[in-house]
Amino acid sequence: MRKVFLKMLCLAVLIAGPMAFSWAQEDQRIDFSGYNIVFVSFDALQAAHTHCLGYSKETTPQIDAFASKGFLFTQAIAQSSWTVPSSMSWFTSMYPSEHRVVNKYSQYDGEKKVFSNLTELSPGVVTLAEILRENGYVTGGFTGDAGVSAKFGFGKGFDVYVDDKKFAGLDHSVPPAIEWLRANKDRKFMVFLHGYDSHGQHDPAEGYTLRFLGAPYKGTLKGGKEEQGLLRERGLNEGRIQLTKEDVRFWRALYDEKIYDANQRFKAFVDELNNLGLMDKTVIVLTADHGTEFYEHQRFDHGFSLYDELIHVPLVIYLPGVKAGKTITDQVRGIDLMPTILDLLKITLTDKEAAQMRGRSLVPLLKGAHVQLDAYTETDYRLYTHKRALRTSDGWKFIYALESDQKELYNLNKDPQEKHNLVNVEQRKAYELEQQLFTWLKSMPLKSGNYSKESMIKEY
Repeated sequence: MRKVFLKMLCLAVLIAGPMAFSWAQEDQRIDFSGYNIVFVSFDALQAAHTHCLGYSKETTPQIDAFASKGFLFTQAIAQSSWTVPSSMSWFTSMYPSEHRVVNKYSQYDGEKKVFSNLTELSPGVVTLAEILRENGYVTGGFTGDAGVSAKFGFGKGFDVYVDDKKFAGLDHSVPPAIEWLRANKDRKFMVFLHGYDSHGQHDPAEGYTLRFLGAPYKGTLKGGKEEQGLLRERGLNEGRIQLTKEDVRFWRALYDEKIYDANQRFKAFVDELNNLGLMDKTVIVLTADHGTEFYEHQRFDHGFSLYDELIHVPLVIYLPGVKAGKTITDQVRGIDLMPTILDLLKITLTDKEAAQMRGRSLVPLLKGAHVQLDAYTETDYRLYTHKRALRTSDGWKFIYALESDQKELYNLNKDPQEKHNLVNVEQRKAYELEQQLFTWLKSMPLKSGNYSKESMIKEY
């Protein structure tokens, strides 16, 4: 009988595959309730520049290492193309139009500037940190300030929230995070670790080494945050900018260097988790709030558009004790992370908390299931634009600009670079997706209740 059992067991492994079997085996004994959670945001990290997602250059050794042991999501989509609204969607599981922190200022009229704040704009909304703290977790946030400043409401639910240096990198946020870990290693904790290392407004303190440049650059650009800011504003004001292929190669090399440096700085935090013996009881989520543009559509920076270079981001979930190394190709969203974390930690939600969630737990995907999740994204970046987009689970993308009625349709399976607008070619598909997008838009709350384009633009 024992030989028959072993034969059947081997057959099951061959049929199901080693990863599916490994999870099923581990799932019998692993309970993540009471585990720690570390949530890491590599700000402005484009999926296309992430090595484990197919980029040729080895820019992300630490993310790659976790991907080899955890779950790598190849189609993770942010809910906005810049930090403030996208990051708030993580911690509320709500779309930007719902949590309403869609711009830096909620009022901007002459000399009157009122910062957008979650509590003031959406009273009653609870955050991931608040729910975890209510369930006995100590909570610490260590950030680069700017778009994740506590003044927007990001500190809500955190016992400690560090945001004292604008556009700071992980070299600034990791040391206090390590100090806090040492003080709280015997308690169950949540850490939000964030750095602007890859962001255009962050330059390495030690300068650039140009290690990813290859052949010398002979153009006129110098690099650095001042120049990046000028290129960004020129694109916003003039519609697009003019750069040579060499200029773009130069800027991408600087970007790759900053991504690599961020990974190396993150390593110090990981090393401390190991030194403190915390890796075996800590769930780790690695992701980015958005990507950034490097001339794919003749602009620089992020926020103005909803192309994939801006909303397609890396996502890795590491579960201690689970032998995974698994790639998940189903499309998922930033709003899914909060319910996933709470599900993994087996936190019981109140009816009110559950009703707030617009995302879905991804735990079934970790166990081998498949889902079809459409992704809605939006941006009202600095009131320059008011765009909404639908990225379907089967690879279509429809973008609509409220301010201009401009419509764009892309078949991402055939045109991943979004170069060929099919809105006048695939008219039926464009119409279907436009109707779906506007049905979703009408589910978003407006104070006026008037869902005309003009009213929506005014509201956001």
